[in-house]
Amino acid sequence: MVTPPVMSTPTDAVAAAGELSLPDAAAAYASAGLAVFPCVPGEKRPLTEHGFTDATADPARVVSWWRRWPEANIGLATGQPGGFDVLDIDVHPGGSGFPALRRARRAGLVDGWTVTVRSPAGGVHLYFPVDPDREQRPWALPKQHVDFRGAGGYVIVPPSRIADEHGGRREYRLIATGRDPQPVEAGELRRLLDPPRPRPALRPAMAWNGRSGERLGAWLAAQPEGNRNRALFWAACRQAEAGVSQDEARSVLGSAAERTGLGEREIDATLASAYRTTTRRHDAPTMSIAPGGLGR
Repeated sequence: MVTPPVMSTPTDAVAAAGELSLPDAAAAYASAGLAVFPCVPGEKRPLTEHGFTDATADPARVVSWWRRWPEANIGLATGQPGGFDVLDIDVHPGGSGFPALRRARRAGLVDGWTVTVRSPAGGVHLYFPVDPDREQRPWALPKQHVDFRGAGGYVIVPPSRIADEHGGRREYRLIATGRDPQPVEAGELRRLLDPPRPRPALRPAMAWNGRSGERLGAWLAAQPEGNRNRALFWAACRQAEAGVSQDEARSVLGSAAERTGLGEREIDATLASAYRTTTRRHDAPTMSIAPGGLGR
């Protein structure tokens, strides 16, 4: 590892990272005051014991991590003072977040981005300076294919690479830098993209059902290590029983599962298993009770 350049601002660090090695980029982020942590090479899963909560801008700690794991991807803790909040626009087989982004642009709610990064799947991350006077928590809108990463979240940053289905790796790449960075109004943005609707009172038996995707996601994200995969399977079964498509379940539960540290392949495999199991259970013939005994 050569001596990385010292970055004067967080935006400078993101802009320069694409031309650096992973260890040098991690050190450059730390020199700009950004809290980072190592993730599994080719994945988004943290390598550290406590995940994104281990993130630090301490240069010695960061150098030590990347000496140990020189191919590690770089995770950046979002929502921290002096750092970034990030709007994640997803693109996957289940849909695209770009129509929602166009709506947000027409409403003038996303003009203050400071850098834009292309994600390996073809989506974009819009970075906004953190508002020093308030904390904005993460949220997800699966139907709109949009996530917001604020305090208590993280993103993977350039020049990290994600493994694709062909065995190659695609990079996070800088697209552009903004001219007038301003904090994003995350609450207003969410209300625009997902306006609140009046809901009828639920009967007690319906208080917990498979369509309550956000509640399932929040519950899943809080699961401790050792119970995460089993919890994902259970939640996916509830979504399948409620008639939620597997792609929609992936959008809601996948984001929550990633925050617990599960990898993408493990998440996809668990969701597929849950949907197969639920389908087989529903398709299985049932036994009826006939007069005089059990029916065949």
